[in-house]
Amino acid sequence: MNRWFIAFAGGLFGVGIAISGMANPAKVQNFLDIAGIWDPSLALVMGTALLLATPGYYFVLRMSSPKYAEVFSLPTRKDIDGRLILGAMLFGIGWALSGLCPAPALVGVLTGLSSFFVFLLAMLVGMFLHKFVFA
Repeated sequence: MNRWFIAFAGGLFGVGIAISGMANPAKVQNFLDIAGIWDPSLALVMGTALLLATPGYYFVLRMSSPKYAEVFSLPTRKDIDGRLILGAMLFGIGWALSGLCPAPALVGVLTGLSSFFVFLLAMLVGMFLHKFVFA
């Protein structure tokens, strides 16, 4: 049941990304281009996601244990350090330049376009290098 639930939730998330247009790099770049051809429609997507996720966190944080895992997988660190700021900056720069972040790139792979595969390969190399450098 656990794997089916995970597959369903992931599939539903992917459908939401596809329908919202977040898998379209041009749409994302137009959203981030506030001084040019600004497309505010993704703000509605993000706002809707926030409205749906907030009650979920409210209920999850009041549960004694998760249904499909041993423990909750929630962040434990509360501090903001240089690595967090640098990582956020790199993520934002990469998102603005490519119009992609991990989840939309995974959805975009289904289109068969090589740019999505190149992005995912670069992301996997970066993840490997991070583990190698910071391990």
